Amino acid sequence: MDLVRISRAQYQFLLFLCYWLPVSLQRVETPPVEYAHSIRLDGDIILGGLFPVHARGERGVPCGELKKEKGIHRLEAMLFAIDLINKDPELLPNVTLGARILDTCSRDTYALEQSLTFVQALIERDGSDVRCANGDQPIFAKPDKIVGVIGAAASSVSIMVANILRLFKIPQISYASTAPELSDNTRYDFFSRVVPPDSYQAQAMLDIVTAMGWNYVTTLASEGNYGESGVEAFVQISREMGGVCIAQSLKIPREPRPGEFDKIIRRLLETPHARAIIMFANEDDIRRVLDAAKRSNQTGHFLWVGSDSWGSKISPVIQQERVAEGAITILPKRATVEAFDRYFRSRSLSNNRRNVWFAEFWEENFGCKLGMHGKRPGSLKKCTGLEKVGRDSSYEQEGKVQFVMDAVYAMAHALHRMHRDYCFGYPGLCPRMSNINGKELLGYVRHVNFNGSAGTPVVFNQNGDAPGRYDIFQYQITNKSTAEYKVIGQWTNKLHLNVDAMRWRTGDPTLPVSVCSVPCQMGERKKIVKGVPCCWHCERCEGYHFQASEFSCELCPYEQRPDRNRTGCIPIPIIKLEWHSAWAAIPVFVAVLGILATSFVVVTFVRYNDTPIVRASGREMSYVLLTGIFLCYAITFLMIAAPSLAICSFRRVFLGLGMCFSYAALLTKTNRIHRIFEQGKKSVAAPRFISPASQLVITFSLISVQLLGVFVWFAVDPPHTVVDYGEQRTSNPEKARGVLKCDISDLSLICSLGYSILLMVTCTVYAIKTRGVPETFNEAKPIGFTMYTTCIIWLAFIPIFFGTAQSAERMYIQTTTLTISLSLSASVSLGMLYMPKVYVIILHPEQNVPKRKRSFKAIVTAATMSGNLVQKGSDRPNGEVKTELCENVNFFFLFSNNFFHVVWFKAQSFF
Repeated sequence: MDLVRISRAQYQFLLFLCYWLPVSLQRVETPPVEYAHSIRLDGDIILGGLFPVHARGERGVPCGELKKEKGIHRLEAMLFAIDLINKDPELLPNVTLGARILDTCSRDTYALEQSLTFVQALIERDGSDVRCANGDQPIFAKPDKIVGVIGAAASSVSIMVANILRLFKIPQISYASTAPELSDNTRYDFFSRVVPPDSYQAQAMLDIVTAMGWNYVTTLASEGNYGESGVEAFVQISREMGGVCIAQSLKIPREPRPGEFDKIIRRLLETPHARAIIMFANEDDIRRVLDAAKRSNQTGHFLWVGSDSWGSKISPVIQQERVAEGAITILPKRATVEAFDRYFRSRSLSNNRRNVWFAEFWEENFGCKLGMHGKRPGSLKKCTGLEKVGRDSSYEQEGKVQFVMDAVYAMAHALHRMHRDYCFGYPGLCPRMSNINGKELLGYVRHVNFNGSAGTPVVFNQNGDAPGRYDIFQYQITNKSTAEYKVIGQWTNKLHLNVDAMRWRTGDPTLPVSVCSVPCQMGERKKIVKGVPCCWHCERCEGYHFQASEFSCELCPYEQRPDRNRTGCIPIPIIKLEWHSAWAAIPVFVAVLGILATSFVVVTFVRYNDTPIVRASGREMSYVLLTGIFLCYAITFLMIAAPSLAICSFRRVFLGLGMCFSYAALLTKTNRIHRIFEQGKKSVAAPRFISPASQLVITFSLISVQLLGVFVWFAVDPPHTVVDYGEQRTSNPEKARGVLKCDISDLSLICSLGYSILLMVTCTVYAIKTRGVPETFNEAKPIGFTMYTTCIIWLAFIPIFFGTAQSAERMYIQTTTLTISLSLSASVSLGMLYMPKVYVIILHPEQNVPKRKRSFKAIVTAATMSGNLVQKGSDRPNGEVKTELCENVNFFFLFSNNFFHVVWFKAQSFF
């Protein structure tokens, strides 16, 4: 490698860092032996190694207890890999790899101090001012040339070391550091790793949470690059993808105070719905969090989702099995290296002296003490040296062993390709490789491609990251009360999760929930709580609204209503007045009776057409009137029949025609009577147009006006059917109905009946004017009673018809009211004008005899006297009216019997 020329002051500063800064910062004595805290293997090419052999110390002590798996297993994996490479004739032939392995003590600052050892050989020393006591030239110990570094484990350690190594262009390959920050190729350009970054891990954990339906979670991270970067990646990806909300983001302090973990559990319980806890924490913090949850009696409440720092490790869950049950953890996809198992089980104190920490491991692993200076004070049992790993102690290969070996092999393959390109078959190291350029070696590292110890390809992307391949575990307790990690899925850029293989503490196969709000039911929309998109209130889509989307309700089209679930719209049912309904049955029954009665009257009149009563009633006008009565009954069937073009056309024609026939005939009659008596007051000459033919012409002239109006209506607004969705648009959409009817508005209906009502009112006025005519001479009084009753019927009809305009039963009420009113009007006319005559004709034929004929002069006299009686009655007090009126009436009848018995009046029909 190229030497880095530095000034004398810089050299002295680095020398101070290398030898004196560790002592001053950590306040520990420097070991008297140079390599007492490191492993040194000689070779042609030296690789550096950084491993957390010991845990972080407390109370100012840099190193704590020994880490058997994460420290010794991984360290031995590097030694084992170097042994295999050195024995492989195909890989780096005639080139021996050596190593310089240091203990980071799981502390970034301590690791930084230790890693300065790797750059000593790259510093050109200025020894001009160094003199020996005897005057000889000084001899400097030549430090090892480190061409590449394997490690470190913790991301915080790797970041700290990477900042130094990049200054001296030393490639670094980590076997366990996963912080996303290390993917920044502008800051950590000489850093690579055989494990995927936490950005992939965060994506995998987010996919797990999403697949479980947990959208409300809490993150918990250990203070430091690994935990904070992992949580930051998880939060960032969750925001980009959406669907998952962070209830809280808690951090475990680097130096937690007593009671800190109990406080964390209380903080987690502040959001009880966020049961899923996303953990990016170190092994020690995981164990203490579980212990605090156990003390708080929260076993089974939290749903732990652990990162690869938890993985499938046993140490975090020892004596915490119940509280950790159901935890989902993730670990880069790995395979057990059986060759390493055989190698490690064969290690002993006699054949593994190169590992300076192996004696400490031996004591820790077998629970014994080696000699007087053993590392386990207080232990009475002495080690025999004959103990065997896996036989006298439990053994399980640590999860990162595979990656340590892959990292060493990646560096070896890069060196092999460089040797092939630089030395061209030269045995051993050629001169060109005697001083390896770190930047060139980095290029070879980034382009390696080989199958690793797990059989999967080992490659790096442009940032030095390995592809994301993870195994997903769940910590389960079987029926035999044995706890173990079960593989429940894998993630390779996409999640593959076997939900059926998952087990939960409750034994319920239903997935536990970690949601802020339960899903809304069908027909409900979400109203998001401001600032918390995973929390919402459910609001029912009311009225004619349906659930258009997850967050909105929309109004159905006018002719539709929401379905039962309010997730869509369906057509509103269309109804019409049915023949079998009570609203139709009653009008039909009345109409049938009326038609039968009318038919009976017509048949009777035809049968007795020449009898005095029929002739005296005015046969021609009677048949016209009976036709109108018949039409009034018949219109009921048209009003109830299913609307169609033909039915609607007939309704327009016959709706007012029956009344027009009836009241035109009655008006003609009353007008004739009124003109006769009014004319009699003035002269003895008969008035014009009182003959039957004239009466028919007048009647049909009045009827033609009605027909003309109908024809104009046809021209202006052709008849057609329409479905009225507003008539029965109730507040409850399920009761809404569309009414199939003819397109006849209330105003058009009134206009159609208006002319007939005008005839009726005019007829009533004439009936009032002719009320004083003696009943022996005319039909004025029966007609009067008929019109009074008819007016009462129609006065009652108006408020009922228009007062129900907003009712849901509008169609039924209005149709029934109209048809009943028409039938009652016809019945009144039929009953008062013709039933007495039929009664006489059928039951009292002896009264059906000719009456004496009256002359117009007699009528004039009767009209004059009738007028005088009315006038006198109006001038007398109430007590005298009746007496004088009765006397005058007696006089009138006596007078008429004596003097008018020979009078013949042309109008034979009048009596």
